[in-house]
Amino acid sequence: AYNEVANLEPLFTELRAALLAAGRTWELIVVDDGSTDGTAAALDAEAGRDPRVVPLVLERNAGQSAALAAGLSRVRGDIVVTLDADLQNDPADLPKLLGALANADVVSGIRAKRNDSWLRRASSRIANGVRRAVLGDPVTDIGCSFKAYRRESLEGLPMFVGVHRFLPALCVFRGARFAEVELNHRARRHGVSKYGVGNRLWRGLADLNGVLWLRSRLVRYFTKYNPAKIESAITKKTAAIMP
Repeated sequence: AYNEVANLEPLFTELRAALLAAGRTWELIVVDDGSTDGTAAALDAEAGRDPRVVPLVLERNAGQSAALAAGLSRVRGDIVVTLDADLQNDPADLPKLLGALANADVVSGIRAKRNDSWLRRASSRIANGVRRAVLGDPVTDIGCSFKAYRRESLEGLPMFVGVHRFLPALCVFRGARFAEVELNHRARRHGVSKYGVGNRLWRGLADLNGVLWLRSRLVRYFTKYNPAKIESAITKKTAAIMP
């Protein structure tokens, strides 16, 4: 959330309804990326009403990648869902993402009917096309922030400026199972986009060389043992030595 105070109340209302429909326990980590409009105070007030809301306030605006990295460093759940606070993605689509995760490790949303300007749509189409051609990754719409991950697919991934554009691809490069689902996309209700079209396009293209190098250097390995059996053995051994 970066200067999204007007969107927070409806965001919390819609997210609670979606989480209730999903039927899961949850925590909501909201990263305030150095807002100056009262977002931090609104988050503190919401956390006072509901301890499942966890504000994480950055001391100054650090950008999408830094905010994402800060949030991921504090997650505790087995499933991690990312979402911008601008309400353009519809929280009601959450069960759809989680359903697709049943047979995948990473699920990325596709904004089926984008409510953005033609320039923003065109720049995204170009950037997505170039990225896929260069990296060979399967992600159709990297700009859609609404994504779901199994936590283990994210563990150990390097964080860098621009990582928010490449996170699903990096998971796939390490062997994660990947799926996509079409999601609803809405026009902004309040505020304006914080990231310019040129910034999105040229910085995204410039990051490709670095990610190409990183893809060639990522560590990949697969274990043969059953983690559940190992955990059970450790639990029994611990119980045996406890007084």
